[in-house]
Amino acid sequence: MEEVVVEKKKMTGGSSIWSVLDSTGTAHVIDSDKYSIIHRVQIDTRDFRILDPLLSYPSKILCRESAIVLNLEHIKAIITAKEVLLRDPFAINVIPIVEELRRRLPPTNITHHDQMLSDGHDSDVFKEESPFEFRALEVALEAICSFLDARTRELEAEINPVLEELTTKISSRNLDCMRKIKSSMTRLTARVQKIREELEQLLDDDDDMDDLYLSRKLYNNTCGSTSFRESPTTISRMSRESRASTATFRGNENDIEELEMLLEAYFMQIDSTFNKLNALREFINDTEDYINIQLDNHRNQLIQLELFLSSATICFDLYSLVSGIFGMNLPFSWNDGHGYLFKWVCIITTIFCGLIFILIIVYARYKGLVGS
Repeated sequence: MEEVVVEKKKMTGGSSIWSVLDSTGTAHVIDSDKYSIIHRVQIDTRDFRILDPLLSYPSKILCRESAIVLNLEHIKAIITAKEVLLRDPFAINVIPIVEELRRRLPPTNITHHDQMLSDGHDSDVFKEESPFEFRALEVALEAICSFLDARTRELEAEINPVLEELTTKISSRNLDCMRKIKSSMTRLTARVQKIREELEQLLDDDDDMDDLYLSRKLYNNTCGSTSFRESPTTISRMSRESRASTATFRGNENDIEELEMLLEAYFMQIDSTFNKLNALREFINDTEDYINIQLDNHRNQLIQLELFLSSATICFDLYSLVSGIFGMNLPFSWNDGHGYLFKWVCIITTIFCGLIFILIIVYARYKGLVGS
């Protein structure tokens, strides 16, 4: 494991920490301002702005002449044909990416290649080795796809118990939990969809994919009008980083199959995560429909109860009216036998009010206003 060297420079302001890794996996940390970084990687100021964590730009993959600018969630990096600059390398989510870059950036056959060159033999040993920028890009895409997939699995594990509890018991607490989880899922879906759209846009444009071949462009600029088959003396004068990058592109300049396969693999992975989120959304929507059906059923039951109570109230009011009228106007005495007349008035009124109540319920069921 290489030792990480920290370089600190005094800046006038606006400096940030960057981890710099080259094609041999050697890493060192620099404290530099944005203008130094812009001059180092030769990009525009507006391109650098998407890496500013204070501006909250959405995920973006920019292809420039000499660099690839990545803003993928917490991964904010600049990839050139010779090195990778990763912002905030000491963040919790970024530390594993730095370690993975240090492990995977060195070509597996660089020792063999150096030996062949030292013996005076030109070699195509790199023809099976991915270019430096593709290895760095693959690490970033793999990290962000795995990160979003992990967040999706966590959300799925969190939402399933809440939805199952809601189907058995509807409460304000459960509904509030579902609302918060649904908001989180909406935000996560938007983040996944943005990365998915970026990869899809690259796959749909061959020119954009061709622009990602930084090592090919570097090799062409270095060689100028010379032949792709350079002499061993010329190659031996190139640095290790340049050899690792440029020796790959001695074939067809228009061949983008390797990059297309790389992007398709991670597009399928992020698309699978996107489909999981859509399935969760459908599950939530189905649960909400079920909850609405239950609430409608409860509402209907309350309406039926209100109908029964209103009908009973009408009957009791009628009974009270008749009893009050006859109770004030019928002469009776509990001792002379006239009290029996009022008794029959009460009995007949009760039967009449009961019949009215039954008729109201029968009519409501006949019209479908209440359930059977």
